[in-house]
Amino acid sequence: MGKQSEATNHHMKMLTDFKRRFYVSLVLTIPVLLLSETIQGIFRFKISFPGAIYISFLISSLIFFYGGVPFFKGFVSEMKTRTPGMMTLITLAISIAYIYSVFVVFLLPGKVFFWELATLIDIMLIGHFIEMKSVMGASAALKELARLLPSTAHLVKGDGTIVDKPITELSVGDVVLVKPGETIPSDGIVINGESAVNESLLTGESAPVNKKIGSVVIGGSVNQVGAIKVRIEKLGKDTYLSQIMSLVKSAQESKSRTQDIANRAAFWLTLIAITVGFTTLFSWLVLGKTVIFALERAVTVMVITCPHALGLAVPLVVAISTSIGAKSGLLIRDRSAFENARNLDIIVFDKTGTLTKGNFAVSKVTAINGTPQRDVISIAASVENNSEHPIAKGILEKAKKLNADTYPVSDFEAIPGKGIKATVQGKIVELLSPIAFFKSYGKNETIEKLISEGKTNAIVVVSNEPVGVIILSDEIRQEAFSAVKQLRNMGIKTAMLTGDNAKVAKWVAEELGLDDYFAEVLPDEKENKIKELRKKGLKVGMVGDGINDAPALVSANVGIAIGAGTNVAIESADIVLVKDNILDVVSLIKLARATYRKIKQNLFWAVGYNAFAIPLAAGVLYSYGFLLSPAAGAVLMSMSTVIVAINAKLLGNVSLK
Repeated sequence: MGKQSEATNHHMKMLTDFKRRFYVSLVLTIPVLLLSETIQGIFRFKISFPGAIYISFLISSLIFFYGGVPFFKGFVSEMKTRTPGMMTLITLAISIAYIYSVFVVFLLPGKVFFWELATLIDIMLIGHFIEMKSVMGASAALKELARLLPSTAHLVKGDGTIVDKPITELSVGDVVLVKPGETIPSDGIVINGESAVNESLLTGESAPVNKKIGSVVIGGSVNQVGAIKVRIEKLGKDTYLSQIMSLVKSAQESKSRTQDIANRAAFWLTLIAITVGFTTLFSWLVLGKTVIFALERAVTVMVITCPHALGLAVPLVVAISTSIGAKSGLLIRDRSAFENARNLDIIVFDKTGTLTKGNFAVSKVTAINGTPQRDVISIAASVENNSEHPIAKGILEKAKKLNADTYPVSDFEAIPGKGIKATVQGKIVELLSPIAFFKSYGKNETIEKLISEGKTNAIVVVSNEPVGVIILSDEIRQEAFSAVKQLRNMGIKTAMLTGDNAKVAKWVAEELGLDDYFAEVLPDEKENKIKELRKKGLKVGMVGDGINDAPALVSANVGIAIGAGTNVAIESADIVLVKDNILDVVSLIKLARATYRKIKQNLFWAVGYNAFAIPLAAGVLYSYGFLLSPAAGAVLMSMSTVIVAINAKLLGNVSLK
């Protein structure tokens, strides 16, 4: 977070510098305007005295060298990287105007450009100030997050006494007291007390979340009701808040495909501006116009063609959309993937824990081959004691209700997508899914009859002989029905990818109204299914938990990890959905589409504006009595930039619900 703070301070200094230079230049511009013969003629007043032209020269020189400094620095930077852009154009425009005016004062007959030069610099400075303020405002979510953590915490010492300690001095394992209304200092686990915690600024979850002993709490969230004691589990860069800030910052800094197009367009626009500017200059001279007239046209072309709006069109929308996403619990790790989300043809969901709650409860236990039912549960619970799978929790809960004994196990082995294996009382015990059982032991009519349609079935095998079938049910999430319906209305097909048996998969797919489903697919085969869909020309989004589904998430056009909780650093996903809510997939696509619309609108305006303005600046309507002055060109250019900024800001009004 130190680098983030340094970057913020740097931008603040630049913002202050532009503001200060604008005000100084603006004050100095007043006498230049008053001494200008053009301004005097327009407003019909007269100020004339010996040496007036030299005073205008001195004041204009101050404006040029003081107000023009940021543009000169930008010009040098662009030349070093060989990427001429807006700073190059501004520097050329004000330098040509100044140098020519100096020659007129001391060497040549003609008309000076001092009032145009002064007003041009003023408008450029205020335009850059507005631009930078807009960009910094778009990143306000990061600054808001950085302010969430308190400076001190109530440390509970070993003897029970409480002392206030800076959070920078906390260690993992420390216990802190968090009173009602206070902010939780870092990620941890509640070890005493109950409360409701407001996590809205971190996860986008508007309703307070109930916390009790064993619950995970996030640093930066606000304790609302009761006092709780929290054991610190993570500090610094490992905390949820730090990871969010890192992800948001990376996403804002990453260049997307659309942004690359905008940058290339800005580069070519700069070259066009320089070419057209000098062509305009020589063309008017050839047509017999005065040097002052031709120069004014050239300067106006360069000013009005400054690719401010084009340069701002994409980055500002990117910054705002990333901040909106972060505040809504949508963390974008890959900008290109986020752009692709608007074009998805099909979204493939993992079943357990994504479309369903993943909270399995044992609905039936059937013993076979003379094994007592109680023994089936005892054996299964003994093996599942070493597993963290949702099915294990259901079986252990059933064993607890039946007061069934559990036994020590050895040689425990988890087989992803198949089941688990261990040695219990000297015998090899396996808990297998139906597909894994039939692959290993072949067809078994007894097992086939016992398997319940639309349920999850665990087959208990002891010494290569099946001894029972445990049937568990997993409830479909209510929000899944709404998500599938909304995606269909958005023109996106839905499918399910699961290792569960075909009967279970079919039941879930029919209940939800999915367009397709793929059942009995092992984790190492999920990737191939995604690749098959992509070979058909479909743009595929994959939604899973980011761990078992990692290969599939990577293979999809857009990999979406859902329900990440406090573990947001999921390397396999392009986008991380913090809340365990499938409806956020819909919100993600809505944000991606709204973002793309804004980028398109901004690019259309920025490019269209230049296509319209360049000929006017060159003087194509001169024969009709219409000419743009350099100052008027600068106003139009700045207005274009402001319009793009305002349009980007309107993205914040888009509803993701």
